[in-house]
Amino acid sequence: MHERSDPANFLRIGKDVRLGRDVAVHCFVNLYGCSIGDESRVGAFVEIQKNASVGARCKISSHTFVCEGVTIEDEVFVGHGVMFINDLDPRATADGGKPQSEADWKVVPTRVCRGASIGSGAVILGGVTIGEGALVGAGAVVTKDVAPRTVVAGVPARLLRQRAAFDGGGSD
Repeated sequence: MHERSDPANFLRIGKDVRLGRDVAVHCFVNLYGCSIGDESRVGAFVEIQKNASVGARCKISSHTFVCEGVTIEDEVFVGHGVMFINDLDPRATADGGKPQSEADWKVVPTRVCRGASIGSGAVILGGVTIGEGALVGAGAVVTKDVAPRTVVAGVPARLLRQRAAFDGGGSD
């Protein structure tokens, strides 16, 4: 794989990455095989893996890990140190003790819908959908779907309240 890199900023952006218009990528970032939409911002120390996508006008804060199979729709906020999980039964080895390869496990997709916000330090398990305009509290562990326009928090995450309507527009 050929890469685009900037030694001054320690960026690793694979040639197979699709960047939209006016995307901001900060230092110490590793991107490969993913797509990032127009006007999105990617903070320092972020990794976004192959077959992951980030929509337009998103903010992916520093120290976040977006793994294969994650779809983040438009206008999503992802706080610092958020971890996405794509394997519900992780193992280091396959049957017989050989190191696992991609053929030995199945990616479990995750979706974060438009306008959702995920607080710092949250862990999002594979196979969940975070609904449009939902808010996941800092440090939460999301183990099941989050309904649109709701607020969840805790370990495991649980419903706290409804969130004000999200219209996607800025204030006048």
